[in-house]
Amino acid sequence: MDHSILSLIVLTPLVGALVLALLPDKGKTMQWGALIVTLLTFLFTLHLPFRYQDGLPAGSFQFVQDSSWIPNPAIRYHVGVDALGMWLVVLTGFLAPLGVLASWTKIDSRKKTFYVLFLLQQVAMLGLFVALDLIIYYAFWEMTLVPMTILIATFGRTKDRRKAAIKYFVYAFVPSALLLVGMLWLYFKTGTFQLPDLAKAAAEHHISGNGPALWLCSLAFLVAFAVKVPIFPLHGWLKDAICEAPTAAVMVLAGKTGLYSILRFSFAIFPEQSHRVAPLMIALGAIGIVFGSLIAITRKDMKELAAYSTLGHLSFVTLGIFTFTISGLDGGIYQILNHGISGGALFLLLGFLYERYGTYDMRDLGGLAAQLPWMVTLYVVTTLSLIGLPMLNSFVGEFLILSGSMQANNPHHILWTVMATTGVILSAGYMLLMIQRVFYGSLGVVSERTTPHDLNFREHVAMWPLVALMLLMGVASPYWMKTLDANGVSMATVPSPVLPVVATKSPLTPSFVDPELKAGALHEKATPAPEGRRY
Repeated sequence: MDHSILSLIVLTPLVGALVLALLPDKGKTMQWGALIVTLLTFLFTLHLPFRYQDGLPAGSFQFVQDSSWIPNPAIRYHVGVDALGMWLVVLTGFLAPLGVLASWTKIDSRKKTFYVLFLLQQVAMLGLFVALDLIIYYAFWEMTLVPMTILIATFGRTKDRRKAAIKYFVYAFVPSALLLVGMLWLYFKTGTFQLPDLAKAAAEHHISGNGPALWLCSLAFLVAFAVKVPIFPLHGWLKDAICEAPTAAVMVLAGKTGLYSILRFSFAIFPEQSHRVAPLMIALGAIGIVFGSLIAITRKDMKELAAYSTLGHLSFVTLGIFTFTISGLDGGIYQILNHGISGGALFLLLGFLYERYGTYDMRDLGGLAAQLPWMVTLYVVTTLSLIGLPMLNSFVGEFLILSGSMQANNPHHILWTVMATTGVILSAGYMLLMIQRVFYGSLGVVSERTTPHDLNFREHVAMWPLVALMLLMGVASPYWMKTLDANGVSMATVPSPVLPVVATKSPLTPSFVDPELKAGALHEKATPAPEGRRY
């Protein structure tokens, strides 16, 4: 089963989508069908951590399936995961049934369209995290764009939903065209689309001797991924898309695919270029943290606040991974998982509140704590997780990121760390201010005239697994770190410089060049970056 488990994980929601498309849209058929498919998919993903082998060499993949598909160009069905891909596959499988539960009563028309598109989105996400062939990866990368665009345009909550969908599509599609050009250029230079081969060629400086062309190719990859994160200032689509997207879709909208792609492809194929651009990306990360926090604290709409909060938290991850320290990388990778849990919980709770009161405007609410005790309890726990309270999950990731930022070997690293720390304080301010406005004080106009209904059984089932993980990932982080640390250590290595070799003939030099000096470069062994305490 190890040989075919990844294909089984990807194909299960695809088959489920096809089955739902053929079934009649009657009663709760679509909801139950989607729930069964997503639960089955999640069950298959649990095979990965139970069978994953720790301690293998850096850069190795497990559960690999590699089969020839198209001989010319050489495209292979090549899938596999390391610890980073494995945990993101598990996270995607875990969030999917919660998204179905969140949409159970909210989506009451065109249910077949919604759940089929939602399952196709799952196929694209899962395929993206396991693909090791660039063309297979690109197919899933583009596939993530189509269902999400249709979901926003069709099921958005306001008349601006089509505008938000078009903006999201344009922002994501244009850089993706540059990404494809970069992939084709790599194939022209190396004759392969396989990530392990490209990573090995990059480590040995065998991709290309044309430095400017290689630099432009790395930028094509980075810009396409940065838009999907989003990294400041490429976040123009984020607020509109999050405000319009239904809850189940918004849980997977931002962060995971872009950050994963930077870690998997940019860092592996373009290590030197990634180190060279790191000071700029660290600066943009720190600015994004403060910018997102300052805008969030002025918002009255909770969905807008959550959108800018997402920008701030994802900028934290950007800062961490581009420090190229072990602590920063470990913390950044861990924070991707944390944001999937805590951010997903926040959007679930926002959706539950909107179902009851029909508004995200904090000025219309207030005094709900006495009416909705379970709701306010879970809001407070989720808020404390997002702001990094010790004993909860985000504290581990944020602490490691700030530790790595202080160790970073780049200009002004102290300034950027101080700015990021300021963002932590600001995030506590706007999140706690939201709790105060919505749940305490006097009743607002809408909350006063609406009959209160606390969380029902279905909503409890959707929320408590997330809350349990917030606590578990806070107190038992070494369980995840023991596998993720291999990724951090391998990515924190400093690439060897490319030193030109001038071949000249003289009476004092031999007339041949040593075979070890390949492609006009000296290949020195990479030196590990200074290692900080990781957990």
